[in-house]
Amino acid sequence: MKRILGIAMAVVVCAGTVALAQSPPAGLKRTDLLRHDLSIEGREAIQTRVDFAPGAVAPWHSHPGEELIYVPEGALQFQIQGQEPVTLKTGDTYFIPAGVVHTARNLGTIPGVELATYIVEKGKPLLVRAAK
Repeated sequence: MKRILGIAMAVVVCAGTVALAQSPPAGLKRTDLLRHDLSIEGREAIQTRVDFAPGAVAPWHSHPGEELIYVPEGALQFQIQGQEPVTLKTGDTYFIPAGVVHTARNLGTIPGVELATYIVEKGKPLLVRAAK
C-alpha cells in the first residue's frame, strides 16, 4: 500500500511539473507551429512562436536540447544564467545550448515575438522551469 501511495504521489508531482511547463506565464502566448522527427534517432524539431506582451517575462527555464531564436517583431532581452543579458531586436538571432538555464523578457512598450526552433530529445518535456 505504501508503494502504491508513493507511486501515486510521484505521478501527481510529475503531472504538476508538466502542467507548469506547458502553461505559459501571464503575457506570453505560445503557438506550436511544427513538430517533426529528425533523422537523428530520438531527436525531434519543434518550432514555436512566442508572443510577449510588454513587460512579460519567461521565467528561468531550460530545454532538453538546443534552442535557435529569431526575433521577427519587437525587441526581447535574453539572459543565460551566469552571463550578462543580451537584447535582440527585429531580425536578430541567438543560440541557447542544450540544458542551459535562461530567461527572456520584453522590456519594451510594444509586443515582441520570438520564433523558437528546438532540436530536442523526443519524449521529454520541452520546457523545465528552474529555481532562480
